Amino acid sequence: MQYATAASPERAAELVAGGGRYFAGGIDVLGEVKDGIIAPDIFVNVKELPGTREVQAAADRITLGANVRLAELARHPQVRAALPGLAEAAEEVGSPQIRNVATVAGNLAQHVRCWYYRHPDIRCLKEGGDMCYARQGRNRHHSLFTGNPCIAPVVSNLGVMLAALDAHALVHRGGQTQRLSMADLYQMAWFNPLAHNSLLPADLILSVEAPTARNRSAYLQVSERSQFDWALVSCAAAARVEGARLLQPRVALGVVAPVPYLQDAVHALLDGQELTPERAARAADLLLEGAAPLADNGYKIPLAKALVARTLLRLIA
Repeated sequence: MQYATAASPERAAELVAGGGRYFAGGIDVLGEVKDGIIAPDIFVNVKELPGTREVQAAADRITLGANVRLAELARHPQVRAALPGLAEAAEEVGSPQIRNVATVAGNLAQHVRCWYYRHPDIRCLKEGGDMCYARQGRNRHHSLFTGNPCIAPVVSNLGVMLAALDAHALVHRGGQTQRLSMADLYQMAWFNPLAHNSLLPADLILSVEAPTARNRSAYLQVSERSQFDWALVSCAAAARVEGARLLQPRVALGVVAPVPYLQDAVHALLDGQELTPERAARAADLLLEGAAPLADNGYKIPLAKALVARTLLRLIA
């Protein structure tokens, strides 16, 4: 195994081609190596890429470099003032030790936590095997919605919050920089059981642009333990708030689908309306319509409904 430091996105893509992996915080990729899931020929260090460690605030957006640490993001004064939900999402990741190392891009691009995928002796559908073992096995933490046979959900805190903020990732792809919405960034995972997101092997997230037009945002999650645990369900909401009236609202659920889960019908129900507990509850019911629980994860439906209502009401608190 080799290790190299890239000085530019172009050089990073050249080095990683043909069996390498990008390396920044290393939280996820080293876990996959230890679990025997991957064996890269080369680790390409992208921590030193120019312009990827800064948080930049402009009049209408905040730009996060790919290598901004989650601890920095959680305590950044301009992020906390303009995008409080994003700071809350970062604060909920792992432990202080993890947040001091983990990066924005790493959190967005991390692979699923399904125990069948992570088990060294099992070759599940997501690894190119024949079946999704979770469907008939232990599926307590798995999806309520999916467009393919794999039911492993997305677990990125930032991905869910950034989806609610209508943010975009700037991705180096094929020698050019492409601007992908959060829907675009994860869309492939909805249809393709082998995909964790829409990133190709040499694609590299350079930064994320989060607009600040929605002046209120919030993030909540429920976990089995209060500290250092993955979410069972997470919810992010954002809107421009005038009094108790929501304008351009967006609500996203995490850990219920292979993508951050949103429904335009929910946004239409809330847009321009005064938010009340009753309307928040109706939005929650609408967002969970069509959920397909399995043997062990039906509890997620009432949990998600309560979380949606609480997160929305925090926008006007």
